[in-house]
Amino acid sequence: MSRTASGSEVLEQAQQALREAKTVEELRQAQAVVLPLLLGLSIEQTAAALGVSVGWACQLRRRFITAGHLVRRTRPAQGPRAYLSRVEEEVLLEPFVERARQGQIVVAAEIRAALEQRLGKRTAPSTVYNLLRRHGWRKLAPDRVHPQGDPPAQRRWKKKVAPKTG
Repeated sequence: MSRTASGSEVLEQAQQALREAKTVEELRQAQAVVLPLLLGLSIEQTAAALGVSVGWACQLRRRFITAGHLVRRTRPAQGPRAYLSRVEEEVLLEPFVERARQGQIVVAAEIRAALEQRLGKRTAPSTVYNLLRRHGWRKLAPDRVHPQGDPPAQRRWKKKVAPKTG
C-alpha cells in the first residue's frame, strides 16, 4: 500500500494554477499536485498520465508544494555556454553594426578580436559565429566582381593564348 499524497494545503493553489497555466511545463507541475490528491493516483500513475518519469513527477510536485505556487524555470537567454549577456553582446556588436549600415564589410576575425579583448582570453571562431547567429547576422557571399575593379586593366593583364599551329 502506498502512502497518502502530501500537499493538500496547496490544493487550491494547484487548481487555480491549472486554470491559469500558460505552458505545458506549468500545466504538468499543477497536475502533478492535483492528480494524486483528487483522484488518488500513485506517483507512478501520475507520471504515466503526465508522460514524464517518476523522478520528474516527484520533482514537479516538490517544487510546487515547497513554493506554494507555480515555479517557473528561468533559462539563460544565451544558453549555458555564452560568455556575455544579450545586452553585453549588443554593446560589443554596436560598432560593427554601424560599419555594416554604412556599407562597409564586417569580418568575423575583427569581431573575434574585440570579443577576446573584452573577455581577456582567447575564444574559438565558432564562438563568434554563434554570437552572430544569435543576433540574426548571416554570412553573405561576396560580389562576383570587385566594386573598384577595372575590367579593361584585368583583360590587359591576362596572358594572351597563342593559337596552335599544326
